[in-house]
Amino acid sequence: MIDTRTRATFSPPILEAKLMAQSTVLPDDLSLLDFSQAAPATPPPASMLEVLGEAVKDTASLHLYGPVLGQPNLREAVAEKTAQLYNGVIRADQIAITSGCNQAFAATIAALTTQGDEVIIPTPWYFNHKMWLDMSGVTAVPLNVDTTFLPDPEIARGLISQKTRAIALVSPNNPTGVEYPAELIEAFYLLAREFNISLILDETYRDFRISDARAHDLFADPDWPDALIHLYSFSKSFHMAGHRLGVIASSAANLSEIGKFLDTVTICPSGVGQAGALWGLKNLDTWLEDERQEILLRGKTVRDVFQSLKAQGWILHTSGAYFAYVEHPDAAKHENPAQHILSKTGILMLPASMFRPEAQDGGKTQFRVAFANLGSDKIREMGDRLADFSF
Repeated sequence: MIDTRTRATFSPPILEAKLMAQSTVLPDDLSLLDFSQAAPATPPPASMLEVLGEAVKDTASLHLYGPVLGQPNLREAVAEKTAQLYNGVIRADQIAITSGCNQAFAATIAALTTQGDEVIIPTPWYFNHKMWLDMSGVTAVPLNVDTTFLPDPEIARGLISQKTRAIALVSPNNPTGVEYPAELIEAFYLLAREFNISLILDETYRDFRISDARAHDLFADPDWPDALIHLYSFSKSFHMAGHRLGVIASSAANLSEIGKFLDTVTICPSGVGQAGALWGLKNLDTWLEDERQEILLRGKTVRDVFQSLKAQGWILHTSGAYFAYVEHPDAAKHENPAQHILSKTGILMLPASMFRPEAQDGGKTQFRVAFANLGSDKIREMGDRLADFSF
């Protein structure tokens, strides 16, 4: 078999999970409880749907090719909102709109690296980041974490080599949900500046943080474009996953390089989606805060559920925006513990083996629970099912 870029990496975990669900016979009295994917299960609010519908009908230019880096009015609005959230200074020419945040990461890696370069990523990692590095011929250098699931900048320092081009962080984290403290993010930023590499900071889930404090102050540094590449997504915040809209904040010079990638892949992001995102930035602050409060309630329900399952051997390591990360020591008894849980309880969650190197401990005993797309009633039902389950 010929080696190719795609064969250099693993199968998409969400696809694998869906196929596992389709091929597994559930107990007769149980329906599927799908905790595998982090995506809103409902469309945008009705007010945005009206805006999208009007845009489709009335704005002919949205159906044509648009600017490679996104519509100027949306870039301006994103710059303004980002500056407001982080108490910093961001210009519109330091913002690019991409076709989803995965593309934002892919374009960033394309602009930063070449074959044989290295990017440091904490484990557990976000699997699509690892997949893209594999397919780019870039070595993903694992940064192992302890039981806090917070990466250590000093351990990262020891992993930096002449081939290192970036450190990539996700906060709030996917898959663990843990929120990185501002001082930890700043420490990684300073480390990147010290070694003249980039800090790629993916804050897709920032709108659902438990903390009300500012996530960090990196944008307050007027020289932030020298080291920081910031990623964001409208998919979760405005329930626009199908419209594929992500954001990159970086230097104008770097965005010029990133534009080469974008122009050869999608040419431009969705025009209709951009119209919706622009309206959302100006009108949905209250709605988004209500969404955050609902996610926080679901997170509390998850914590309560796994607290009640301690006697059954379950351990809740972390929980936060969209995700919880749990463990059961007895899961290692089974070759495919996630499939075993599914076949006995109808609960689908992703095994930790999808988020770490194959030889790393925890792959068979730990699991990601993506709870944000299910209500508290379904989360409590998960607890009831697990209470009657044993490995």
